[in-house]
Amino acid sequence: MTYRDLLLSAKKGELIVKNDVIRLLNVDYNSDKFYELLATANFLSRTEYNNQGLVFAQIGINAEPCSANCKFCSMGQDHYSLPITGRRNIEEILSELDLLITNGINDFFLMTTADYPVNDFMDIAKVIRKRLPDSIKFVANIGDFDYKTARSLQKIGFTGVYHIHRLREGIDTSIKAETRINTLNAVRDAGLELYYCVEPIGPEHSYDEIATEIIRARDYNVKVMAVMRRTPVKGTPLYEKGQISAIELTKIAAVARLVTRPQRAMNAHEVTQMTLIAGVNQLYAEYGANPRDTEVQTEKNRGFSVTQAWNMLWEAGYDTTKQ
Repeated sequence: MTYRDLLLSAKKGELIVKNDVIRLLNVDYNSDKFYELLATANFLSRTEYNNQGLVFAQIGINAEPCSANCKFCSMGQDHYSLPITGRRNIEEILSELDLLITNGINDFFLMTTADYPVNDFMDIAKVIRKRLPDSIKFVANIGDFDYKTARSLQKIGFTGVYHIHRLREGIDTSIKAETRINTLNAVRDAGLELYYCVEPIGPEHSYDEIATEIIRARDYNVKVMAVMRRTPVKGTPLYEKGQISAIELTKIAAVARLVTRPQRAMNAHEVTQMTLIAGVNQLYAEYGANPRDTEVQTEKNRGFSVTQAWNMLWEAGYDTTKQ
């Protein structure tokens, strides 16, 4: 199959095998093929998403050492890099949520570290659910859990869960791969929407590894897909390994868009303008503690505001009138 035939096959929604996923990932930035790849991904998002831009927002509600001890995370217990520890109270969370709602968001994520007590999380979520308009999807971003907990999240009013099998899970983290997969299955089996991401991508990760995670997302039939490059956080074990370039992230985003065919949105993180011509139509605004930051309030450092995210989508030509 020629390269153009491969892109046409992807455009038609035909199944792309792993070797061809790797073939797409190997495209040279300086070639016409690279721009054909971007154009195909861009076309799909502009047409299948009706050129609609989306902004999701996330609040991290605790800053505490985490036993998952991920080598890329500022909150790993062996290399905790934030200046303080603590948990946000419900008044702080609701105040920020009100601002997010006013500025216009499509989905709201509530995030904790892996050790945060799930019952405490649910108590906070019950209060937030009452404040959150029905038009905004409610997404949990927490540690691993079983089917029973997934059903409890659903009963509270969560519509989805952000959960992934990370690159080099069990090597760069203390979490077993099967534990992550069991949670993914619990999310699916409970009927919650799964939000997936290939992350955290670093220079050391092979295209074979990346292709495996792209295909995993496709196998779960995700409606919202993302790719994320690792942010080197000073003080973490993987800091010295550095970061992939924005153009590399853009290429990976385009391939993921073609292969997984997410029905609702495609994201690349952290925010770069370049990815918005490669099929990315959704951006994140982030508040509170964040694993890619050494500030307790990421909105004052790395995190984008809702307004900034909407403006970037507008700059890229996406429809932002339905925010």
